[in-house]
Amino acid sequence: MSDIFQEIDEDLRRDRLTQLWKRYGNYVIAAAALIVLGTVGIVGWREYSERRNLAQAQSFLQAMELAESGDTAGAKAAFAKLAEEGAAGYATLARLQEAALAAKSGDTAGALKLYDGIAADSRADQSFRDLAVILIAQHTIDTADPAQLTERLAPLTQQKNPWRHSALEMQALLAKRAGDAAKAKELYTKLADDLSAPQGLRARAAEMLAIFGG
Repeated sequence: MSDIFQEIDEDLRRDRLTQLWKRYGNYVIAAAALIVLGTVGIVGWREYSERRNLAQAQSFLQAMELAESGDTAGAKAAFAKLAEEGAAGYATLARLQEAALAAKSGDTAGALKLYDGIAADSRADQSFRDLAVILIAQHTIDTADPAQLTERLAPLTQQKNPWRHSALEMQALLAKRAGDAAKAKELYTKLADDLSAPQGLRARAAEMLAIFGG
């Protein structure tokens, strides 16, 4: 007798499964298809991204080779194209190189325009944006308003910023230019005593302290 009840129970289960499949089977198939397509899409996107990154790396190296060979015009054109068409990382690197070539050829205004663009670009990595500010300060240290440039460099002097030592050195030079010897000495002393600062920068700070007589 128990066998009969068991068979009836199994039949009922099969009927329920059949009904459930008829009702929801299409959704299950659609979900499975989406999972497969999603997996294929992810793999395809990774392969595309890798090919694109490789192509951009090659374009960047080719532009660098043009610059090193003396073909400044060709290099600038190549960097400008990569800056316009490349992904954020390579585009920013290309603009930095384009600006460096402009400065090297005497086009300081053009270089500063490019550096300002990088510094204001929210898509660029923050370290590149900060580097652009350092390079702006480097090219305008003798011409910019000392107070304004010092203020612009201030966020870069924070402890965790990778450019803090360069920013502090720029601020010391600006203080000296503004006639604030006490501030300049304070900053140079801070740099000379900072064991985490690059050795060359510490040496320059010590030399400036010697000039100040302290």
